[in-house]
Amino acid sequence: MAKRYYWLKLKVDWFSDKRIKKLRSIAGGDTHTIIYLKMMLLSLKDEGKLYFEGVEDNFASEIALALDEDTENVKLTLAFLQRHGLIEIGDDDEYQLTEVPTIIGSETASAMRVREHRERKKENRLLQCNTSETDGNNLKQICSVEKEIKIEKESEKEGEKRAPAVYGKFHNVFLSDAEFDSLKSELPDKWEYYIDRLSVHIASSGRKYNNHVATIYKWAQEDTIKTVSKKGIPDYSFNEEDSL
Repeated sequence: MAKRYYWLKLKVDWFSDKRIKKLRSIAGGDTHTIIYLKMMLLSLKDEGKLYFEGVEDNFASEIALALDEDTENVKLTLAFLQRHGLIEIGDDDEYQLTEVPTIIGSETASAMRVREHRERKKENRLLQCNTSETDGNNLKQICSVEKEIKIEKESEKEGEKRAPAVYGKFHNVFLSDAEFDSLKSELPDKWEYYIDRLSVHIASSGRKYNNHVATIYKWAQEDTIKTVSKKGIPDYSFNEEDSL
């Protein structure tokens, strides 16, 4: 004969049943509730039936022995169950737990093995799906990151192409932010002087320069050379500001 397994299929609101709430509310109620649940489990293979076999003097003592519970607690539990229609006494010392037949779950050992095998296969499929979804999310994240990097690079290019700011006394010296910061760093005491000097020169001469920052650096280098020149030695270097 094939081995069969049984279990209780309690409803999600089982503990909300007024009879169960009443049972739990009396003194020692949680103990009585546990006894009731253990009695239901004990009766599963006989569809909710328990039998008095005469091992003890009475049914309560025999159930207490089977459940490893105190006899007095079992007596109180049985009295409550009988009073609320949760147990009925039949012929031939038969006791029927009225709720159990509707909440029994059972299957053979072979059926259980098949079910567990199917559940494992289902879990593996779900795991594969989750992995695929995770990989997909990673791909989306990677694409998103690459897109953000691309946007940042485009922004940098736009920044490079952005029209330089206007400086100088006559607002005709054009420098990018990087060029302006470089001048302030390398010519900390003279950057304003050279910017205004170039501005005045452009305005007065009408001359155009391809690179204003390069012109300023050139003038600064020439002025440095003049400063370090020895006294008495004529300076024949050409200064474009003096050209016609």
